[in-house]
Amino acid sequence: MATIRSFEGFQPVSLKQEGDDQPSETDQLSAEEGDPVKDPEPRQISRKPSVTESTLYPNPYHQPFVSRKYFATRPGAIETAMEDLKGHIAKTSGEIIQGFWLLTEIDHWNNEKERILLVTDKTLLICKYDFIMLSCVQLQRIPLSSVYRICLGKFVFPGMSLDKRQGEGLRIYWGSLEQQSLFSRWNPWSTEVPYATFTEHPMKHTSEKFLEICKLSGFTSKLVPAIQNAHKNSTGSGRGKGLMVLTEPILIETYTGLMSFIGNRNKLGYSLARGSIGF
Repeated sequence: MATIRSFEGFQPVSLKQEGDDQPSETDQLSAEEGDPVKDPEPRQISRKPSVTESTLYPNPYHQPFVSRKYFATRPGAIETAMEDLKGHIAKTSGEIIQGFWLLTEIDHWNNEKERILLVTDKTLLICKYDFIMLSCVQLQRIPLSSVYRICLGKFVFPGMSLDKRQGEGLRIYWGSLEQQSLFSRWNPWSTEVPYATFTEHPMKHTSEKFLEICKLSGFTSKLVPAIQNAHKNSTGSGRGKGLMVLTEPILIETYTGLMSFIGNRNKLGYSLARGSIGF
């Protein structure tokens, strides 16, 4: 508490008019200082509780203006994509959709790509969706009965690699690695890679809706039983070995990583607002 001190050379002057019996403010202060017995009660200062950023947003590291740059988070974008893909599946195969997710695919050259994944009773669909034009650009179909291994774990790189990433992911195998050609292995644009690697979308903490569709554990919990059921119902020869679910490091075999360094830092694999370009 602030205290009032008296200094030599300055005398307090009481401004009192005739007929004014009430003591002045200066007299009251002097009386309070001169009476050490009476200890006035301390004043209670009421303070309003401050609203912190962590109260407003579930993830304190998430900034709302950053999420608006992703077209997938714009109102109606995800719903339009779901309706488009549901209509396409109903016209082509008529399969039953069991789940819908928005994840990030990491290719064999460590490039990030925004992908929509659908699991039906027979097929895993990996969709490249343009959230700017609201249209499906590319759709990859993988029969669930051909998937024979799923790996869950942290990403690892060769010791001499210059572009490494942190975090965990999931890799789905449906083809033989021994039969993969050397050209498809070292070609960054190859579509003949017999596996796919996924991790969580960066907009996972935008809202409760995105928290559900961007969660890797939710995708895995639906994918594994769907594959097991597809193996049971499969009438073809197939592999006959069932499904293996392993927890092990996921190797991304890149060394220089200049292409992925530029692409991932600038989010080139996402439908993103790049800002106005002009002079």
